[in-house]
Amino acid sequence: MPTIKSCCSYLLSTMCLMLSLSAPSSATAAPAEQTAVFAGGCFWGVDAVFKHVKGVSNVVSGYAGGNAATAHYEQVGNGKTGHAESVRISFNPAQVSYRQLLQVFFGVAHDPTQLNRQGPDVGSQYRSAIFYASAEQQEIAHSYIRQLSDARTFSAPIVTQVVPLQQFYPAEEYHQNYLALHPYQPYIVFNDMPKLAQLRKQFPVLYR
Repeated sequence: MPTIKSCCSYLLSTMCLMLSLSAPSSATAAPAEQTAVFAGGCFWGVDAVFKHVKGVSNVVSGYAGGNAATAHYEQVGNGKTGHAESVRISFNPAQVSYRQLLQVFFGVAHDPTQLNRQGPDVGSQYRSAIFYASAEQQEIAHSYIRQLSDARTFSAPIVTQVVPLQQFYPAEEYHQNYLALHPYQPYIVFNDMPKLAQLRKQFPVLYR
């Protein structure tokens, strides 16, 4: 006849087995947050656009693509360091995919047909670029650009660079979240507010 102790041990082991079977496996765990880095002219407007995209948890304005060991606004502004004004986007791939971020980047955040300029800003520091962090991001970027080119989405060729991310340097504090802090600044009103309006219009499901 089984003892009370043996019965308790059996019940305990059975409960543990049931819990282990019902617990979610690591394969079904939520995907880890990822990072995307884009350059599309002055980072004020690009930053603001992606801050309004669902699934994006953080956007930092900064500099990428140069050879100098550091980057500051005065250095980058003279166009001699090789850096481009860029944004680093942290996002949840379960809520917004890298491809969807590219759709926003090409669709409303900037004009990918302008070479070494964007609107009133001229120089290589305002070039269009995708700084990929993995082979997967590289392939998705090239594939999407081919799709846009084949569909002749733009009246001029896409000049966006697709290059590996070497380093990203956050910009000075006064450049961060600039549109939200200076919504009535003339540059913002004429160049960047229309981008937010287009984001809401073209991507209502992604807009927040």
